[in-house]
Amino acid sequence: MVRYHSWSALVIGVVLALFGVILTIGGAWLSILGGSFYYLITGVAMVVAGVMLVRGRINGGWLYIAIVLLTVLWALWEVGLNPWALVPRVIAPIVLLIAVLLVMPTMSIAANRWRNGLIGVAATLLATVVLFTALGTHDDVAVAALPASMSAGMADPSGQSTGPDWPAYGGTYAARRYSPLTQVNLENVGRLEKVWETHTGGLPTNPNFTKLYGTENTPLKVGNLLYSCTAKNVIVALDPATGKETWRFDPKVPDEWIPYTTACRGVVYYAVPGAAADSPCATRIIEGTMDSRLIAVDALIGMACPDFGSNGQTDTKIGMGKVYPGYAGINSPPTIVKGVLVVGHQILDGQTRFAPSGVIQGFDAVTGKLRWAWDMMHPEWNGYPPAGQSWSRGTPNSWTSSSGDEQLGLVYVPMGNAANDYLSSHRTAAENMFASSLVAIDVTTGKPKWHFQAVKKDVWDYDFGSQATLIDYKGRPAIIVSSKQGDMYVLDRATGTPLTPIGQVNAPTGGIEPAERAATQIVSLWHTLRKDPLTERDMWGMSPIDQMVCRIQFRRADYRGFFTPPNVGRRSVEYPGYNGGTDWGGVSVDPMRGIIVANYNDMPNYVQLVPRAEATKLGVFPRFMTPGKASSTSHSIDPQWGSAYAINVNAGWRMPWTGMLCKQPPYGGIRAIDIATGKTLWDRPFGTARKNGPFGVPSYLPFHIGTPNNGGSVVTASGLVFIAAATDDLIRAIDLKTGKTVWSAPLPAGGQATPIVYEQGGREYLVIFAGGHHFMETPSGDSVVAYALPKS
Repeated sequence: MVRYHSWSALVIGVVLALFGVILTIGGAWLSILGGSFYYLITGVAMVVAGVMLVRGRINGGWLYIAIVLLTVLWALWEVGLNPWALVPRVIAPIVLLIAVLLVMPTMSIAANRWRNGLIGVAATLLATVVLFTALGTHDDVAVAALPASMSAGMADPSGQSTGPDWPAYGGTYAARRYSPLTQVNLENVGRLEKVWETHTGGLPTNPNFTKLYGTENTPLKVGNLLYSCTAKNVIVALDPATGKETWRFDPKVPDEWIPYTTACRGVVYYAVPGAAADSPCATRIIEGTMDSRLIAVDALIGMACPDFGSNGQTDTKIGMGKVYPGYAGINSPPTIVKGVLVVGHQILDGQTRFAPSGVIQGFDAVTGKLRWAWDMMHPEWNGYPPAGQSWSRGTPNSWTSSSGDEQLGLVYVPMGNAANDYLSSHRTAAENMFASSLVAIDVTTGKPKWHFQAVKKDVWDYDFGSQATLIDYKGRPAIIVSSKQGDMYVLDRATGTPLTPIGQVNAPTGGIEPAERAATQIVSLWHTLRKDPLTERDMWGMSPIDQMVCRIQFRRADYRGFFTPPNVGRRSVEYPGYNGGTDWGGVSVDPMRGIIVANYNDMPNYVQLVPRAEATKLGVFPRFMTPGKASSTSHSIDPQWGSAYAINVNAGWRMPWTGMLCKQPPYGGIRAIDIATGKTLWDRPFGTARKNGPFGVPSYLPFHIGTPNNGGSVVTASGLVFIAAATDDLIRAIDLKTGKTVWSAPLPAGGQATPIVYEQGGREYLVIFAGGHHFMETPSGDSVVAYALPKS
């Protein structure tokens, strides 16, 4: 028998019916697009169940129980035991099931109705907890055997070394991010504690630019000083044992020169050959600023070096022609090879086809004078342009860090794309040759010796963002370069000849420039971080409704696998996105064990070209036409002025109302790779869900969801990997042998930077700049934080 006037059943019935209507309409649309029929069938069934409950029929509850059971079976059939893939498919239906089980007793007059209802609720909760606990504790790390024994190691060709010091951004200019220190090891790493924290200041004060904050800084440690720079390029020298400030130098960079990000990734330490130790600026700190100056100060006292440029500074914009504030800056530390300070610029891309030049320059590290400049459009020029001319505008630039071989006299420059990233028909032959390439430049002549290109006619923003790493490979001097597509290439350092296999894949044609698209693109057959192409089943969300919407978006979009070109009038899926694979954090290398450690992103972009007239109606103009406003962010339309189309990039492909990503987790990972074979030793999702959640609300869940990440790792001789980078605001130690986290600590702000390891006074320190990052949406800060073992 039933009780026909249950208000709770009426409410739940209305909820079920409403959700059912949404699923029915969306499911019908998805079915028409060729997608799954599940949502249509389930929607209709939920409408029926809801109507029955509204009418006081308890069978509506039983029908919904059957719907949930079939949904669980469908979910297991579609994605197996993948816990994160199951979440949007079953959690929301189970929550509604509990509500239904609680209202069903109100519709019955049976004596045991509440007992049975509560037993059903308890059984549902227990089954859910057991399932997701078992899946959540599943070992995501597949471990292969590590190399059998330690080797003799690889000689560092940069002429630098780590240990007590950390003299360069990548440890040395070989960029291995390796420390030979062993005081902190697997047995005692759990005892690491914060020993000091210093606030450097330097946050932007202009509200138009605070949303572009992201320091990305990796400090240096040389001798008795630790050197850092703030988001506004203030150089700060600290006591490496206490964090106490010794001196600071402010180059006074105006806010309007902030480009895409307030990044000051690091500074440069240089000891002048033959200089007396007590002479002014015998050792110096050199920094590139956001307004494209080189600043040189005495490393011990922070005073400007009078012999460098004009009173300690050199303007690197000379020869570029008109440079609007924010359009050209130096965000990565220059690289010094044979006394030549090699400088690239971050050119604000996506703004205008006629952006400042991507010229690569070599300056004397002592005098600050230009020794050479490489403009790919004018290879015959050796220095500044002839009178009345300027370096070619809009050419590919190098915004990230270079590496250097002191013995060969080569600097290895990762190149970006031409100014308008998503269109290629306006590019010259030279731009098509050098864009998205690694270029080896002879520092004595400023001329390229060789180059290696990873993408032909790039319209995906797949530039080389990672600093290349110098290694030995089977007895040959080699260099590893990792790409945003997830491929790793091993090249001969002297010639650029690939030392590991490279293959070809068919690339989709079409798009807005069909004649420009290459029929094939290269891929690494030695090692790749890229995953399989996306399918509809990979779509995600907070609930079945979100997931259905993402499935509809997927079916409506143009997606034909890797290198699907952008189009107009229809979205396209770019996977991996421009933050995918390895970005500016680079990789770390254990030269003794022969292991690479690479953290990576695994996210798509959802892109569409926007006709110029439509973009103009939307008010999309380049920054030089909108004074006082910051540049476009990753979630807006970039103007690509001077071409027929702007570009709308939904980076990460996010839902507008929840902020959740349409692709299922993980969104980032970390893996160890055997250099000898290119085989994966272990691979795991990287980053927990503790600071992530719908609507930007932190969930504080400890589950390893695998988050987006930016910043690199450090590997030590004791077999530890130290890394922050993820969006959970943690710094952690990982066992190099197993990939397991063995220690972690919360940071005061986002850890989108690479840590360093050094020794001072017989004590080993782990230090990171916790500055946060606008693109990663982590909390901003200005803390340099140090960890060490307790004093005995």
